[in-house]
Amino acid sequence: MKMNLDWATAAAFIEDAFVGVGVPREDAKICTDVLLESDRRGIESHGCNRFKPIYIDRIRAGIQNPVTNFEVVKETPTTAVVDGHDGMGQVIGTRAMQMAIDKASALGMGMVAVRNSCHYGIAGYYSSMAAKAGMIGITGTNARPSIAPTFGVENMLGTNPLTIGFPTDEEFIFNLDCATSITQRGKIEYYDRIGKDTPAGMVVGRDGKPKTDSHAILRELNTGEAALAPLGGIGEELAGYKGYGYATVVEVLSSALACGNYLKMLTGIGEHGEKVPYHLGHFFIAIDIRAFSGLEEFKKTAGNIMRALRASRKAPGQDRIYTAGEKEWLVFQERKETGVPINDAVQAEMIEVRNELGLTQYTFPWEK
Repeated sequence: MKMNLDWATAAAFIEDAFVGVGVPREDAKICTDVLLESDRRGIESHGCNRFKPIYIDRIRAGIQNPVTNFEVVKETPTTAVVDGHDGMGQVIGTRAMQMAIDKASALGMGMVAVRNSCHYGIAGYYSSMAAKAGMIGITGTNARPSIAPTFGVENMLGTNPLTIGFPTDEEFIFNLDCATSITQRGKIEYYDRIGKDTPAGMVVGRDGKPKTDSHAILRELNTGEAALAPLGGIGEELAGYKGYGYATVVEVLSSALACGNYLKMLTGIGEHGEKVPYHLGHFFIAIDIRAFSGLEEFKKTAGNIMRALRASRKAPGQDRIYTAGEKEWLVFQERKETGVPINDAVQAEMIEVRNELGLTQYTFPWEK
């Protein structure tokens, strides 16, 4: 059964746990903030659900470095290439986007390409950084192969989000943060945790037919017996080729600019079946709105567009229309007081991590 954990306790525990596995305190604060931002926005597939298996376990397995070596290998006034040396993706991501923002502040636009990184959490965290600075923020990342090309059944591309954020004159920014697959591995991990089947049409098997067993899908994504469908779905009739195309764009921008790894090089599995670093790539773009127009004028026009979209005619039975970032903002208004919901599996993981690291100062509400 899900139980809520207050934000202060969640943040303190996760930060201490990161420190317990070797992450420097200031870096642990960044990692914790990115992780919990997922839960604040209701994106549970990338929040506490992934705390242990994606970060703690990978550090322990030696395929992710807790201390981040952020090396700038090439730089111009508007661009940079960074080697993250398999450090903490959240630390690499925040530093790289801040570099892009600083360059955009000076010259109107900035872009940073990254190689040899690790999972950086929700991409929308970084586009939000730019939006809060009065800029347009764009980011993307490649990932371990999950998506099959349209008319294919082999997992070749990662879920590869293409994420864009910008400010408006409303209480929340516009923030489009979604994978270029019809779903993402983290969502299937979440389905598996709660014992739910994956909806038909999201995953294709070697026989070209949809697969729905969430637990089996997670195993078969690793063995190559299953692949995620691109945004749009299996085949061409529902325009899956569009998601396939955008995923390819993100793959190229996340690898070719920084001379990084791509496609099957990102499996995290060595030639003898051993676990190895993922060597992911990211890109970060910041565009200073003030280089084009007045910031307030931009925000007002953007807000007018959002309000017009939400005020347009609704389908029968629908109460409202949303714009990107609105639902996440509404979730946080509710969760600010209630805390972060923790399901049974994550409750057990948090107890396990606490006990192993000797963080005995923490007692969780599900233990009472």
